[in-house]
Amino acid sequence: MITAIVMIHANADRIPETAQAIADLDGVAEVYSCAGDVDLIAMVRVREHEELADVIAGNLSRVPGVRTTSTHIAFRSYSAGDTDAAFAVGLD
Repeated sequence: MITAIVMIHANADRIPETAQAIADLDGVAEVYSCAGDVDLIAMVRVREHEELADVIAGNLSRVPGVRTTSTHIAFRSYSAGDTDAAFAVGLD
């Protein structure tokens, strides 16, 4: 699974509608409204790199209210559960 984190600048008066329209797209797992440098963050999960162009450039960036996007591709996921499991190997 390929994960992309998409930082989105949106029109301030359309953030809720824009976020929901993005969340409804195939390949978009979650959308967060947030404070800071961007208005929305979308988590995109697809099986093939080629699908990223379809989801992000083909659909997400064309949602009404989206002004600009910046996409970051995740290489590896780390979480507390992953770390606990790694240190628990061989303890059984």
